[in-house]
Amino acid sequence: MTHILTLPVSAGLGLKPEHYQDALNCDEPGLWFEVHPENYMVAGGPRLAWLSGFAEKFPLSFHGVGLSLGGPERPDIAHLGRLKSLVERFNPVQVSEHLAWSRFENTYFADLLPPPATEASLARIVAHIEETQEFLGRRILIENPSLYLPIPGFEDLPELYVEAAKQSGAGLLFDLNNINVCAANVDLPEAAWLDAVPGDLVGEIHLAGAVERTIEDETILIDSHDAPVAKSVWNLLEKFVKRHGPKPVLIERDDNLPSFTELLAERNQAQSIVSAATPELTNA
Repeated sequence: MTHILTLPVSAGLGLKPEHYQDALNCDEPGLWFEVHPENYMVAGGPRLAWLSGFAEKFPLSFHGVGLSLGGPERPDIAHLGRLKSLVERFNPVQVSEHLAWSRFENTYFADLLPPPATEASLARIVAHIEETQEFLGRRILIENPSLYLPIPGFEDLPELYVEAAKQSGAGLLFDLNNINVCAANVDLPEAAWLDAVPGDLVGEIHLAGAVERTIEDETILIDSHDAPVAKSVWNLLEKFVKRHGPKPVLIERDDNLPSFTELLAERNQAQSIVSAATPELTNA
């Protein structure tokens, strides 16, 4: 595994077909785009031609949702093969996946489920990450999960997340909305994640919106990606960059899409925080 690249230390956006022309014509300094590679695992056609136009102009980050690195089974070799072909074709600066499981035998789940926080689970996750990195010839980043129920050992998830990266040689994609969701739903404090995650392992930060939903008289916070970034998540970004310095930051929006102009304004808000961060780190 020799291929190690980093994104520009600036803010990016998720690439959506609805914004194709506006996004391609955008000349905002430092802008980069993230794509879900599963949407482009096709033999040819307009999707790949469309992505080629962006690859020629902008840095790209591939963020996968289908490898089930936290599950009980090895990554699917056919899926890895399709991902590798896409990576070799478009040469994204970065490749990432979720620390979650979504597959059991031939059944795929719509949700990215958190892995058990056990030693056996950690060993499997490390093996799955190492196999993925060896297959792709790249270091990947892994994203921290959201929690909706207090699964056994959930208090140890921040440590498992960091240890999985350290043992496998991966980096971290630190999703600040996910830790906001965990704090609201299972009383896992944001500080538990912020204190556990070393800044030098973080290669990318995600920001997104969430929505409150009431289920059987209980209100939970859903990592819905269908709303503007909440003030509490902006505050977490400011805390993180004050402690560790600036990192590449992505605005995630997957549903209830606003205009590209509105999304770009959120991206520019993130860019202002990144730009204002100084290399002088504090323990705040």
